[in-house]
Amino acid sequence: MDKQAIFDKVSEIVADHFDIDRAKITTDLNLKTDLNADSIDFVEFVLEVEDTFGSEISDEEAEKLSTIGEVVDYIANNQAK
Repeated sequence: MDKQAIFDKVSEIVADHFDIDRAKITTDLNLKTDLNADSIDFVEFVLEVEDTFGSEISDEEAEKLSTIGEVVDYIANNQAK
């Protein structure tokens, strides 16, 4: 899956989970500061991403993910080959 397809799916998850207009979602969007996601919101988001992409994101790695672009890059670099 290419990065654009990953971005589209992640954007869909963000739009649904955080009730934000999909047109406002960019790779620079910060999950914690721009969306005011608390720790529970963030964990739920990570779980949904894991389910959607069939991958596991460790707690240590999840803590490093701040922007949509970082999430997309992580998935692109860690998807099953």
